[in-house]
This record gives sequence, structure tokens and C-alpha cells, in this order.
Amino acid sequence: MGRPLQKEFDVVTAMDMCVDFLVDMGDTEPEFGQTEKLIRGYNMEMGGSACIFASQCARLGLRTTGPGAVGNDIMSEIVLNGLKASGVNTAYVRTNQMLKTGLGLGLNKCDGNRSILTYMGAIDTVEKEWLEELLPKTRHLHICSYYLLKKLRTSYPDIIKQAKRDGISISLDTNWDPDERWDGIWDILPDVDIFFPNENEVRYISGESDLVNAISRVAEMAPILAVKRGARGAIAYDHGEKFESEALNVSVADTVGAGDSFDGGFVYGFLDGLPVEHCLRIGTACGSLSTRKSGGRAGQPDLSEIKRYL
Repeated sequence: MGRPLQKEFDVVTAMDMCVDFLVDMGDTEPEFGQTEKLIRGYNMEMGGSACIFASQCARLGLRTTGPGAVGNDIMSEIVLNGLKASGVNTAYVRTNQMLKTGLGLGLNKCDGNRSILTYMGAIDTVEKEWLEELLPKTRHLHICSYYLLKKLRTSYPDIIKQAKRDGISISLDTNWDPDERWDGIWDILPDVDIFFPNENEVRYISGESDLVNAISRVAEMAPILAVKRGARGAIAYDHGEKFESEALNVSVADTVGAGDSFDGGFVYGFLDGLPVEHCLRIGTACGSLSTRKSGGRAGQPDLSEIKRYL
């Protein structure tokens, strides 16, 4: 894979650093009123959509880093150790002495349904300047957790302009909007090279309840649109040309971070100069394989495994 020598990193992303506390509910329904019920199990893993994305990129051999913040607590060790184990450069992570590390509580049902409760902590403390200092050092900027990293939202138009001046490609995955307003995207979407919504997100962002109409409207604005469809794989549109890729048949532990792993695989192919159809296959393979183990990072494939599948 050819890389410009003057660039220190392949991928930079502002990281929503947190721990995922994953609760395997089985078929148990929580009930308030001091009612005690039993669950099947739990797990604690590195969380954060951007962190999971960065982990997948690094596992595929991309030199990956980004600014982020953790608290001075034991939870920070889970996040940092997870990133380092995947090969992510954590030199630009700050420690916030006043706030705790972010936490995502995932309640996973046996039917695949999931509810997420998020404690922000130090997640939304990333400064514009932290990200801007890394732009001259990278080939690609991935914008993730757009609605959680609120401090950066108003700065993204300027950040994107700088990235474009530096010849940096850009991808965007908004993730879910906890406020369900879904605003601001149309201001930056024309300057994004790859847009990564799932089916629900593309509906809400477009304002169209019909999926076909939603995709059609968004595809007019994004040069490359890759829509994630869960167990049905993904579809991509490259300047209007459509491609489809089915999910791999794997034994699923949970689907936490599968979409972020998909993003990482797709970006790997894009930076390697592969056609969008091949990028889609790599992304779908990464997303599928990541579901084999609990949490977003443990099941992620490395490059040798992806090559065996493809």
C-alpha cells in the first residue's frame, strides 16, 4: 500500500473515548420499584464509535490516531489499553482531572435488540485546535459521533475547509442523535467524500420516511454513500452507481460497533485506491466479523484474515 512519505498518519479522528458496559439481558425486562431480576452476563470493553473505528483501521495496518480525553480513573485504562492493543497511536489523548471517563451502558436482548444509555463525562471536551494540529499530518479525516462531540460541531465547516486545502479526504458517520434533531449535516455533506449512515439515520437526516426516497436525496449530495443494513449487509452509491454486499454468515455475540468496523474497512479500501465495490466488500466483512465477540473491538479482523475471506 503506497503512502506519501510526508504524512505521519493515514487516518485521524476525534475520539469519543468511553467504556462500554455491556449487559446481556437475555429475555429479562428491567422493572423499577426495587425489583431484582437476573441477567445472563456482562462485559466491559473499550467503547466509543470513533475509538472502535480507529481500532479497526489500525488492525488493517493504517497508521491511526486522534485527539480525545479520558478521566483520571480506572475506566481510562480500559479505553487506552484497548486502543494500544489494536495499534492506535494514543499520544494525542489528554487526561481531564475534573471529569470521569465516559461510559456507555448497553442493554442487549437475546433477540438482537439493544438500548444504550450514555454518560458523557470527558467525551465532549475535544477542542478544535486539538484536531486542527493533526490535519497536516494525515491523509484522511473521519468525522464520527457528530452529535455527541457538540463542541466540535460548529467548528467542522472550518476544519473541513482546512482539510480540503491540505488535500485530505473526509468521511462522515453521524451516529445517532440523542436529541433526535438531525440538524447541521446538510451544511457539511457536500464537502464529504464518503457518508456512512445506517438505514434509520439516512431516513431521519433526509426527512424522508421512505428509504428509497431518503437514499436518493442524500446520494445527490454525497459523492460516495454507503448505507449499512445490519444483517442484510450494505449498499453503496458511487456517483449514482449502485453496489450491494451481503453480510458474512457468522455466529453473532453482539452487534456493538459493527457499523464502525464497517467504516474502518471501507476507509482502508478507499485509501488503498480500490474501487467502491471492493471497499464495500471489505467494510461488510469487517462489520460482520466484528460481531463474533462481545464488544466493538475484540472480534475485529486484521488484514490477513480479511484477505482470506475476500
